[in-house]
Amino acid sequence: MREVYFIKQNKEKWLGIEQVIQGKIKKNPDDLSSLYINLVNDLSFAQTYYPKSNTTVYLNHLSAQIFQKIYKTKRVEENRLVYFFKTEVPLLVFQYRRYLGYAFLFFTLFTLIGILSAVYDKEFTKIILGEDYVNQTIENIKSGNAVGVYQSGSTWGSTIGIIFNNIGVGAKLYIYGVTGGVGTLYALLTNSVMLGSFQYFFYDYGALKDSARGIWLHGVFEIFAMVVEAMCGLILGTSILFPRTYSRFNSFKNGFRDSFKIFLSTVPFTICAGIIEGYVTRHALAMPLVLNLIIIFGSLAVIGFYYFVYPSIVNKKTNNQVQHAVL
Repeated sequence: MREVYFIKQNKEKWLGIEQVIQGKIKKNPDDLSSLYINLVNDLSFAQTYYPKSNTTVYLNHLSAQIFQKIYKTKRVEENRLVYFFKTEVPLLVFQYRRYLGYAFLFFTLFTLIGILSAVYDKEFTKIILGEDYVNQTIENIKSGNAVGVYQSGSTWGSTIGIIFNNIGVGAKLYIYGVTGGVGTLYALLTNSVMLGSFQYFFYDYGALKDSARGIWLHGVFEIFAMVVEAMCGLILGTSILFPRTYSRFNSFKNGFRDSFKIFLSTVPFTICAGIIEGYVTRHALAMPLVLNLIIIFGSLAVIGFYYFVYPSIVNKKTNNQVQHAVL
């Protein structure tokens, strides 16, 4: 069947499903399930005969939207907060997983720019981090305390300040998405270049190992959350630039709703990062190396699993549940 005829044959049905998703047409759970199965059949056909077509992309997005609609009509037996983190956010992360890939790709590129800039311009780090900060850190390195900057101030005072600062940075990465994603990329560029030049600075002074033992205790949660927040900004920006078949306002509304939920999921990790930085990082060099590694790689395993692995597990599980419910 030619793609044009396939679209013409099913166009009215798909537009009707859009109306259901937007809440303009009400359907009971059984009807929603039937629509979902019917749409999945169309998607399977499109994936087989038009794998690289925009029609396939459109149907995949529509299937994800109706899938979530089905789940929202189901009664949530467990605690709403538990459901939010256990099911709702992972399903959204799976739906928008390619944006997470884009965010990490840009993060890696921008961090490399920071490293290369510091390699070829020895004054670059002072420009990015500030001359006083750099000079103080050099003195700390010479005295054998590369993470000395994290030992100033009280633990609780530092923790509160760090948490609010990091949440503010994350909010900018997200909200700047209203510029079509340009603001988000600029904010990510600024923070990533800073990170890259910062790490090369320690390498240049022979203190990379000691700095890593301290910085990445809290940095795993902080930096990973920053990338996810950038992902949210890109989702928001894309919803404005590419509304697909929705009106631009409805597309923005859907994009804001979904991206904001994902953004909220980063807040616990940001808080944990602040607590670790305020209470633990200051003792990084006094701790046994094995304890540093346990915290660093343990943090990486937790947040990496939640955003990279768990969404696929939840999606597969809920997909099976829906299919069983309609058979």
